[in-house]
Amino acid sequence: MPALRRVKTSFTAGELSPELMGRPDLRAYENGARFLRNVFILPTGGIVRRPGLRHLAALPGLARLIPFEFSTEQTYLLALSAGSITVFRDDAAVATIAVPYTRAQLAQVAWTQSADTLLLTHPEVAPQRITRTGHTSWQIAPWSFVAEPFYRFADAAITLAASAVAGTVTLTASAAVFTALHVGATFRLGGKRARITAVASATSATALVLDTLAGTAATASWDESAFSAVHGFPTCCCFHQDRLVLGGSRDLPNRLWLSRSGNLFNFDLGTGLDDQAIEFGLMSDQVNAIRAVFSGRHLQVFTSGAEWMVSGDPLTPGNIQLNRQTRVGSATDRIVPPVDVDGSTIFAARGGKSLHEFVYTDVEQAYQANDLALVSRHLVDRPQAMAFDQTRRLLHIAMADGSLATLTIYRAEQVTAWTRQEIAGAVRAVAELDGAVYLVTERAGGFGLERFDEA
Repeated sequence: MPALRRVKTSFTAGELSPELMGRPDLRAYENGARFLRNVFILPTGGIVRRPGLRHLAALPGLARLIPFEFSTEQTYLLALSAGSITVFRDDAAVATIAVPYTRAQLAQVAWTQSADTLLLTHPEVAPQRITRTGHTSWQIAPWSFVAEPFYRFADAAITLAASAVAGTVTLTASAAVFTALHVGATFRLGGKRARITAVASATSATALVLDTLAGTAATASWDESAFSAVHGFPTCCCFHQDRLVLGGSRDLPNRLWLSRSGNLFNFDLGTGLDDQAIEFGLMSDQVNAIRAVFSGRHLQVFTSGAEWMVSGDPLTPGNIQLNRQTRVGSATDRIVPPVDVDGSTIFAARGGKSLHEFVYTDVEQAYQANDLALVSRHLVDRPQAMAFDQTRRLLHIAMADGSLATLTIYRAEQVTAWTRQEIAGAVRAVAELDGAVYLVTERAGGFGLERFDEA
């Protein structure tokens, strides 16, 4: 029997998984292909050869890419490596900043930007604030809270007593509380603060009183800094409705903190007025370690086991509502920042073999998490980074195996088409800035910054 030849004019289903071979009854089969390599699929269904890669600079090691846009005319690309950040502008390095992260910690670094300030978080490292003061002038320092959040980690029956109400005092606990890592942490006794300066034993520490204490009697009404070297630091952050949102920490993985409105580093709960800080935990029948917080139509919270919607217009301590929407779960071995595509939020699933679209439906008044890789599962392998090129409607995903997958996504026409870019070496990170797509590549044991270039 002679081979049949057919003319295909549309590839809007992209490269299909081998499991779909022999399924001509599916619409994806009609618009798909067995292999689509080193090409981009156009939203209209055609294909074009992908651009080549231009080498821009050698990097000191494995890096993550952070777009930084101060204005339409002042955009920068930050390459976060172990111990340093290299700042690029117009494809050239213009500054280097020392950072306190090791290579092993890079995967868990999260970030958000406001104006000329970039905030970095990691559950084991004090959160950092990077500020641009000029084209080649950048500064870094730990966050300085106007009012930090507090939490009671110790058993409720344990009491604390102070030797005096002011100055340098000795705090004595009725059971083991203190460790050497408590130095620098703040304790509150009856709502009054004292900062630990030295630890003598598990039940005794020296502290500097910041607010005159109410008395010296032992009290069970005390708590300590929610973020410290003892209990860890924020996992992720974002800005939403003029508040700074902190998601999870090492010892409080399912807790959310929202700053006071318009006062981004003030987490004082006050008396619950509309503009005051908000704090609560995600309580459900499964693990909900927060992996990302995202500002969209609502405050979206992505955890290791589910996706949540935090609503309230505006968000206030009195009207905030928390609802679990879907049960997919996000990656736990690294932070993969979600990406906004036409009002939907794309996130990498915990299983490592799927990519989901978190989208709000007006009919159900709820979110759905549609699997975008259902017919091309073989191209998805533990996503490491994502970047959306809005001009070309292309979502680029760097995978753990070093491959680069490209998803053409155009929701209005129901186009979801995958291809794979075969590049010598491995792709370790990807970012988009001003319509240009940048990659961190590993070739012959060295790391470099490269960019797709039509030339």
